[in-house]
Amino acid sequence: MSAAFATNGVVRLAHWGLMRARGADAASFLHGQFTSDVLHLGAERAVLAGYCSAKGRLQASFVVWRAAADELLLACAADLLAPTLKRLSMFVLRAQCKLGDASAELPLYGLAGEAAAARLGDAPVWSRRDTPEGTLIRLPDAAGVPRALLAAADAPAGLPALALETWRWLEVGSGVPLIEVATVEQFVPQMVNLELVGGVDFRKGCYPGQEVVARSQYRGTLKRRMFLFDVAAPAQAGQEIFHSGDPGQPAGLVANAAPAPQGGSRLLAEVKLAALAGGSLHLGAPDGPLLQRQALPYDVPLESAATA
Repeated sequence: MSAAFATNGVVRLAHWGLMRARGADAASFLHGQFTSDVLHLGAERAVLAGYCSAKGRLQASFVVWRAAADELLLACAADLLAPTLKRLSMFVLRAQCKLGDASAELPLYGLAGEAAAARLGDAPVWSRRDTPEGTLIRLPDAAGVPRALLAAADAPAGLPALALETWRWLEVGSGVPLIEVATVEQFVPQMVNLELVGGVDFRKGCYPGQEVVARSQYRGTLKRRMFLFDVAAPAQAGQEIFHSGDPGQPAGLVANAAPAPQGGSRLLAEVKLAALAGGSLHLGAPDGPLLQRQALPYDVPLESAATA
């Protein structure tokens, strides 16, 4: 790995923003909107959550944690913070919950490598604790590199700077999707493996799109999943994927992408399960750059491939 992709240090996560929900009904309100259990979220952990439309399509994804008894913080893609804040605010109605943008007050930083490991110890993934530097959340490792999310007024002192493109490469490699403006309402949660990484609780109460999400889970109707690929070309969220055996229509969509240390890009893409049976996948056009599938850090069920 080149020096430009050194994986130890700290970086300001400019592509992430932070929302605050405060009030006696903040947890119950968000619990009724999100795919995960927010109502019973303890102070010692964070949780992944999706925010769906009535059709079960993801409008945003969050890392959520409790800052106080009546206050929760929600990290999401910066380009979605304002529209998501506006939409959520429409449904607060009489609930005692005030929503706001906390990004300027509490910037988000990414810690990777030894910088993260020294602060995390043996803390489990998605654990959350307050430290003198700020609130620290353990994220899933990527490419064997420990990672943490830090919400703090200032960056930790004395750490090497980490390139943002390095963090993005690790972020993509972790297999945890981030819904961005380019992919709003493109995916049911299972299409981007959100339930495989802890972002859907099938035991909780109702939320927008719950019936669609449950049907995809229990009726075997899911025909698309997210996988990890490398490609020898620039890539970005929202680009279409094409299959050599059916060039007339897209076979998938890029969810997230980042520059790779060896050149080209690493990307997470949702694709038809049937497209994995043979042929080749290409970025942007039927004759576009070839995608090379890589291993995700978790198993993806493929049982629907035969009927896709």
